[in-house]
Amino acid sequence: MPKFQLYNPLSQWVRKAKEYNAIADIGEIGRRYFAMNAFDGVLTIIGVLIGNMSAGVDSVRIVVTTGFTTCIAMGISGLWGSYLTESAERKRDMEELSRSMLVDQNNTRLGRASRFAAIIIAIIDGLAPLLAALIVLIPFFMAEIFPTIQSTYITALGISLLTLFGLGVFLGNISRENLIISGLKTIIAGIVSILIGLLL
Repeated sequence: MPKFQLYNPLSQWVRKAKEYNAIADIGEIGRRYFAMNAFDGVLTIIGVLIGNMSAGVDSVRIVVTTGFTTCIAMGISGLWGSYLTESAERKRDMEELSRSMLVDQNNTRLGRASRFAAIIIAIIDGLAPLLAALIVLIPFFMAEIFPTIQSTYITALGISLLTLFGLGVFLGNISRENLIISGLKTIIAGIVSILIGLLL
């Protein structure tokens, strides 16, 4: 008796994604982009918070608006910049490979995997700073539970340092370094940013 398999677009996409990842090594590149841009996102939002706190901004709405618009701008910048850069690099590689093999590689699995990789890496690059910065802003979405706006700022800055530590642990796991030392390295960057911001 013949078996009929229903077409599942999601499973087809997952299968293609796995295939393209094996060809274009998207996972390794994506991890680097994620860690690097999430790190930038946290440090940027630290600057926004220190600037608002130093200026005496006590309106949660202003802090959330400035922080959120900064996050969106960073996400769009990362998305567009990464896509244009990555697609240009990969297009050049495909053209060089096509010339060396005397066969157009653009419509091959390698060519499709290369274009897919540029899109996925751009999405990762755009989402990483946005998500990291939004994590830091969480206390301001729950400001009513804090007694003062200053305690909200301090909590957000504490979360920023914890997020940086988590990113350091993530990088240490990739490089197989000591996780605590790797986490402390990224925390130091956050502390330096806070101190410089307060001094300014």
